[in-house]
Parts: sequence; structure tokens; C-alpha cells
Amino acid sequence: MFPLDQLAIGQKAIIQSTETDFLPLKLIQMGCVPGNEILILYLAPFQGPLYLKVDEVHLAIRKEVSRYIMVKPLMDD
Repeated sequence: MFPLDQLAIGQKAIIQSTETDFLPLKLIQMGCVPGNEILILYLAPFQGPLYLKVDEVHLAIRKEVSRYIMVKPLMDD
């Protein structure tokens, strides 16, 4: 288990835990909760945002915020 910002582009994972005190409520409402599958679609350069797919929702979040989402990588099919 490690922070979301350590996940590679194209790698799928399951959200294991979130630090809700530091996570914007909008992200929780859009599915950034334990048990949901997450996929990194793109990493913007120069410490820019991460573009994600959480279940069927596409999101962009700050790299600083992604450190509060702990994930467990899924094995490749």
C-alpha cells in the first residue's frame, strides 16, 4: 500500500484508505473512497495535476492531494 502519487501511468489500483480531513469533499463525493478502482491516465509535467479515472468518473487532482489517498496496485490481467 502506498500513496496515489506513486502509481505509474496506466496502472490500476484499489483505494485502500483516505485521509478525509485533508481530502476535498468534492473528491469524496465523486468516488475517491476505499474500495473503488482508480487508474492514472496522465501526469502533467512540472508537478502538475494527475488525471485519473475513478470507476467511470474522470478527475484531475493536485499532486499534493493525491498523497492523502492510499492505494493497493492490482495485478495485470
